[in-house]
Amino acid sequence: MTRILADNEEASTSEYKQTDTKMSVAQATTAAAVSENVQAGLPKNMIPDPGWFDGDRSKFEDWSRRIRLFLKSNRVNGTDNRITAILACLRRGVVGIYTQKKLDELDEDNDTQDWDEFVKEIKTTFSDKSKAADAEWKIETFKQGKRNTADFIIDFKALAMKVDTDELYTIFLLKKNVRHDIIKMILGYPPIAMPKILKEWKVAITSVEQGYESTEG
Repeated sequence: MTRILADNEEASTSEYKQTDTKMSVAQATTAAAVSENVQAGLPKNMIPDPGWFDGDRSKFEDWSRRIRLFLKSNRVNGTDNRITAILACLRRGVVGIYTQKKLDELDEDNDTQDWDEFVKEIKTTFSDKSKAADAEWKIETFKQGKRNTADFIIDFKALAMKVDTDELYTIFLLKKNVRHDIIKMILGYPPIAMPKILKEWKVAITSVEQGYESTEG
């Protein structure tokens, strides 16, 4: 029995050492990417370190925004490099187990990881589900009313990012909640000028509002 316990302890110690080694490699990869930018004469990063994420779902949204800014500011390019940099900021508990799993995948998979799939996976795994539910309810009833159109579009976009809906349904909600006179104006466009994707609808809606303002001016 004593021997079995000793073997288990030794195996656990070995596993922790392997994880620590892989985390050190991940952190070194991030540091190397930042160092290369400095050596290349690129501007020094003005975005502070995003800090650790320890699995607290209530903090995931803010941390996710900070890490995205950090990667962009430091020009950490390449899917594997970006994934490795994010993994280097995860530690403790469930996130530690998740990091170990992803590091093993990176070691075993010779193909480049899919960035969009990784982002979707990490959001699904660690985002605050209650916030997503609140956003889903709010976006259904988020009417523009008398609000400035540009401000409404910004807030609508922020809500849409938190809700797991496809683009067609997001367009439907946008058309439903924007002022009816604006949507009526756009629906009167000739077929060739009719917006089709979400980005085009946002541009069209903002343009109509600007047209109203210039006419009033």
